[in-house]
Amino acid sequence: MVLARTVVDQNLRKNCSNRVIYRTAPKPRVPRICRVCASPIDVKISSRLKVILRTMNQSNFCCCTLALGDNYCALALDLAKDLEKYSPEIRFVVLTDRPQYFSVQSNVLAFEHHQLSLGCYHDKRFAIAKALSIFHSCLFLDADMRILAPIPANLKWEPGITAKIVWTNILKHNKNQFEIKLLEQMAKKLDLQLENISFVHECLFVVTRDSGIEQKFLQYWDKIAPYFELRGFYRGEGHTIGLAAAKVGLTIRQDPMEKITFFKDKLELQAIKKGTSNYADKAIYFERQQSLEYPQRSIYKKLLDKLKRLIGNLYRTLLLRIITFMDIKFYYF
Repeated sequence: MVLARTVVDQNLRKNCSNRVIYRTAPKPRVPRICRVCASPIDVKISSRLKVILRTMNQSNFCCCTLALGDNYCALALDLAKDLEKYSPEIRFVVLTDRPQYFSVQSNVLAFEHHQLSLGCYHDKRFAIAKALSIFHSCLFLDADMRILAPIPANLKWEPGITAKIVWTNILKHNKNQFEIKLLEQMAKKLDLQLENISFVHECLFVVTRDSGIEQKFLQYWDKIAPYFELRGFYRGEGHTIGLAAAKVGLTIRQDPMEKITFFKDKLELQAIKKGTSNYADKAIYFERQQSLEYPQRSIYKKLLDKLKRLIGNLYRTLLLRIITFMDIKFYYF
């Protein structure tokens, strides 16, 4: 018989020091479930998650990024530390193949993800989808960016897409005939006019829920991207964002985002060329990015990384063929 508390034979209590103790059987440990991803979580981090989830309930806005590989995880970790320093109340959703990189960051929600697109650029849609499954709005930041000042907590974003850089007519800004031909083919398939399509610079933009239209937008991004990758057009996800948004009627707005102070190498170099920025003022960020993005590697490490990329690309090419053969008319004719 199992008893709830210690039971001692009353007749032996006074005369015997060898007391017989019965205890209840230990209760089976029921794993706690994360309300974000519905997976079991370790008890040791449950208190941390409680704080995170409480903050999430108070805020409908987050930042997010895609970080694949050691180099970009290291860059994204710097970005996470910037956000922790300047805006600790903002959660940072990171889609990554190395979530352990971010285990010490209390402001990060890291979700495991392995590269699916050939160029990895279009995998940004998965980071945005994950962020929007938790928050009302998400600010996408390239992993190699830096935040240099607090992001105001009272920023409000309209439904749809808000981007720092928007080109309102792709044809006026893209002079690459190979890309233009593919964009025209896709616009025709979607029954759109290419001159009416906007290009969204993908390094800094916000996506806000819009009564489910944003989900249709992500679905079309998912459909358009393989068409371009089949034909060797891996970059330029900003074109796909514009096409998908136009197809489903998701509004695209341009906003200077002057209240967000950041560093992005390519944009900074353009500003330096125009004379509106000074290299010396940002040298520390250029040097830090260079050291993390292009670290010194041994010949063995270079060969191993090249082999991994080759195997990964073969797998993703096969996956791409399988996916596109499911809709032969759209992707091949």
